[in-house]
Amino acid sequence: MPDPTAAQALGRFVAASDWRDIPAALRHEAKRAILNHIGCALGTARDPAVQSALRVMRGLGGRPAATVFGQGIRLDPMGAAFVNAVASNLLDYDDTHLDTVIHPAAPVAPPIFALAEQRGLSGAAMLHAFLLGGEVACRIGNAVSPGHYARGWHITSTCGAFGAAAGSARMLGLSADQVAHAIGIASSEAAGTVENLPSAAKNVSVGNAARHGLLAALFAAEGYDAAPAAIEGPLGWARATGDAAEMAAITEGLGTRWEIRRNTYKPYPAGIVFHAVIDACLELRARLDVPPEAIEAVTVAGDALLLARGDRVVRNARDSRVSIHHSAALGLLRGRAGVADFEQAAVDDPALAGFRARVTAVLDDKLPRGAARVTVRLPNGRKEETTVVTPRGSEAKPLTDAELEAKYHENAGLGGCADRAAAQIAAIWALEDAPDLGRLMALLA
Repeated sequence: MPDPTAAQALGRFVAASDWRDIPAALRHEAKRAILNHIGCALGTARDPAVQSALRVMRGLGGRPAATVFGQGIRLDPMGAAFVNAVASNLLDYDDTHLDTVIHPAAPVAPPIFALAEQRGLSGAAMLHAFLLGGEVACRIGNAVSPGHYARGWHITSTCGAFGAAAGSARMLGLSADQVAHAIGIASSEAAGTVENLPSAAKNVSVGNAARHGLLAALFAAEGYDAAPAAIEGPLGWARATGDAAEMAAITEGLGTRWEIRRNTYKPYPAGIVFHAVIDACLELRARLDVPPEAIEAVTVAGDALLLARGDRVVRNARDSRVSIHHSAALGLLRGRAGVADFEQAAVDDPALAGFRARVTAVLDDKLPRGAARVTVRLPNGRKEETTVVTPRGSEAKPLTDAELEAKYHENAGLGGCADRAAAQIAAIWALEDAPDLGRLMALLA
């Protein structure tokens, strides 16, 4: 009997998984991910990009059945999934699987929420489907990294569509063959380019990952099929968008070794690879015996991904969230890196703009992904240097539950939901025992 294809192996895994077999620590991690996801979405509830997405989807939508977080309205499931995905990813404050740089929750959680609300499914079913969908996204991401991203494919959007399809298929109760077809159908929908990351086109690709994954599952439920090797075949998705897929990364240890367990949460609303830059600069600022304004030059060293993502001119808020220069300026000059520090007012701040010009980025292939070395030169020629390999929020230094709750409260305040934040947090922690999502959705409306 031939080995299963990637889609078949993943389909069997998703369909056969039993919530009772999921370790308690992983169940808790699912709740942490959802807490972070919803908080990030609430933080952008008033953002023009979210409001624009809402107007577009309202104009296209069918019967309202799913809540748009923090908006007081419901849309059809695909419309709600699109807007909630955009909202949660907008500030670069969402979760990250560092090996692939996938942000799993933004594309995977929204369609699962929408189906759970539409069909009255339980909190445990939603959490389980999220873990399965996130696992599928990260494993496919591992199989095509780093070539896929290096060729310009936005891996959160592309692999996120597979995860959304798998998680949605689980919520629909599809068979192993149907889940495999949903994943295969998603291979024809998975798109998004790195070139578009500093623009609103990024929002569209992340929103579409959620929407298209749901669509793939719905078509599979109606009997649509896909080629068995849609992912790894000679003319399949992996080869079309990069190199041959590493099948072992997809299939080995399914159900026992969880990639989604390695998901991390950000203390700063910026690309994950810039967190070590910020931490290093905060450490140097605390150590220096001169005012930061006196620093003459700053050199930031990191791997190729750091330089590819961050060596850019900063013109707007999107640029600032993926900028080595802005991250260094915030850490050294302001001594903080909150949401407001990456908005347009901070971009236009003359002091920050002048300081950004003193920052130089250099390649150091010996540094691992996510690490940074920062060197500052002072007026007397003295140099101070520090290296951060495991920044706050990383796998080695994860945010605590209390820190995630504090982040949630901050985001809820930004979105105008501060008065409901405590009740929302309590409802999220209680999801595993919730018979449906009614209470949480009422609080989020």
